[in-house]
Amino acid sequence: MELKLSQRVLSLKPSPTLAISAKAKELRAKGVDVIGFGAGEPDFDTPEFIKEAAIKALREGKTKYAPAGGIPELREALAEKFEKVNGVSYKPSEIVVSTGAKNILFLLFLMLLNEGDEVLVPAPYWVSYTEQIKLFGGVPIEVPTEEEKGFVLTVDDIKPFVNERTKILILNSPNNPTGAVIDEKNLKEIAQFCLERNILIISDECYETFTYDGEKHISTASLDEEIKRITFTVNAFSKTYSMTGWRVGYVGCPNEEYAKVLTNLNSQSISNVTTFAQYGALEALRNPEAPKFVEKMRLTFERRRDLILSKIREIPDVKVNTPKGAFYVFPNFRNWVAKFDNDLEFTKYLLEEAKVAIVPGSAFGYEGFARISYCNSDEEIIEGMDRIKRALENLA
Repeated sequence: MELKLSQRVLSLKPSPTLAISAKAKELRAKGVDVIGFGAGEPDFDTPEFIKEAAIKALREGKTKYAPAGGIPELREALAEKFEKVNGVSYKPSEIVVSTGAKNILFLLFLMLLNEGDEVLVPAPYWVSYTEQIKLFGGVPIEVPTEEEKGFVLTVDDIKPFVNERTKILILNSPNNPTGAVIDEKNLKEIAQFCLERNILIISDECYETFTYDGEKHISTASLDEEIKRITFTVNAFSKTYSMTGWRVGYVGCPNEEYAKVLTNLNSQSISNVTTFAQYGALEALRNPEAPKFVEKMRLTFERRRDLILSKIREIPDVKVNTPKGAFYVFPNFRNWVAKFDNDLEFTKYLLEEAKVAIVPGSAFGYEGFARISYCNSDEEIIEGMDRIKRALENLA
């Protein structure tokens, strides 16, 4: 029988980051010694106190349907977190909990986009932005940032791409895949420009806790009340507490009306985030040991960042910026990619020849680069980078 698919899904591409990770796991299952740098998740286990809270909730029978927007206790705790950590005052009724930040973004685009609306997507960008925008009839407009400036977005980068169809700007700081962090001056200029041009902002802040070299994450909505009224603050428990598989994300909305629509979308799609998982998330916010766990991860990633940078800089004809946040490096391999048809073939070569999995830059809108996660042990980082170096020297 012929597949009868909607036009909406025919152009949808699978996530290349998940595909690379799956390929690496498949090879490992066959006994191949593959080092995977494709995963966008911490290699730390979820803390025991979070797991125990979910187990306790299970045993207490918290296994039924929950409110579509999130259990009241979690929304209240998130309002406290936004106030204390981000400097933003949201009422619990302005916060919605859904199945990860990815689904929050999915619902935001569904709620906000009409056919032909344009969304500014600073590049390099996280792979799902553009696919989700297209799925709902929007037009992703890629806004290049400069490698020489560390890929930090400025208002001057944005201005040439704005017109009467521009509806949304996506901000992602710290950035996936570059690790770029937008400083306060640039963030204020960008947000003020959006305010003047009536452009909504979706601020993806999933890597907020992972900043280095004294850099500080600034929530866009914290800049002032007017900017808050055009900003959706998206975040998740996935990276911060190493809870990627739990699928608990959240968003602070400009007002209750937006939150009600998102809650209705939850109710007609997922019903609610897994009830006992929400109690685990609540413990992550409330347990006094949680900040110590997060800081331990941050310090580990900062040290690993320095290690992987030192190893990459031993590879000839490769340039790399120092990321100020997240847990990725985004090296420029263009001198080596030139020996192949494209950067996908380049990364296939490294997987086959070096048994190292990295994600091609074209997946993030920048052909010739690659995203390399440093959610790996020191030994894997050293061995993996040495393997890449040897494989490339074989091409010389």
